[in-house]
Amino acid sequence: MSDLQTKIKSEIWVPATWEEYIQITENPAYEKAKCYYHNGHLRIEMTPLGHDHGCDHTIITVAVNLFCIVKHIPIKGITNTTYRQTGVQECQPDISYYIGNNSQAIPWGTSIIDLDRYPSPELVIEVANTSLADDQGAKRLLYEDLQVKEYWIVDVANVRMIAFAIENGGSRRISESLVLPGLGMPVLEEALRRSRTIDQSQVGAWLLQQFQQ
Repeated sequence: MSDLQTKIKSEIWVPATWEEYIQITENPAYEKAKCYYHNGHLRIEMTPLGHDHGCDHTIITVAVNLFCIVKHIPIKGITNTTYRQTGVQECQPDISYYIGNNSQAIPWGTSIIDLDRYPSPELVIEVANTSLADDQGAKRLLYEDLQVKEYWIVDVANVRMIAFAIENGGSRRISESLVLPGLGMPVLEEALRRSRTIDQSQVGAWLLQQFQQ
């Protein structure tokens, strides 16, 4: 185990068994890390999340929540929660949503969400400031295997939304959500652009106006 620990570097995938991965995640040194496991490799993200990442995280959460409130769509939004398929894969997306009939699928009091027992979320969102290449590559494959229905990436540096519909073991780019019909990526990108120059309550008011049309 000590040999593996010496090889672990933040932001890269390292070969490891599932047992080694669990030992790493239970190490107090990684208590605040985001942890992923897929195809016999682990990834530990230790980079502190900065202002820009946090602000875009907030804007996208506000946008999705407002849209669902206006459109009367049942949802449960979850931040930085562990999804585990024991022995196979694990992830901790920035934001995830259970939508519609699954909005109450996860009971209160659940810690790690066991995907051998509960369904995967319909929508997973990663906010990419320093991790864009991995979010578009390895993590996209991970979410394909977890059979989420939709995967969005918030490209912080380029003020851009990259959205994928996942089906039949693969994914394809989309410009409008399928799990939240009527919610287009352009309006989310415009909200992100506006957040660079005006406060979040003003952005929220603008979003509300768009969604009520």
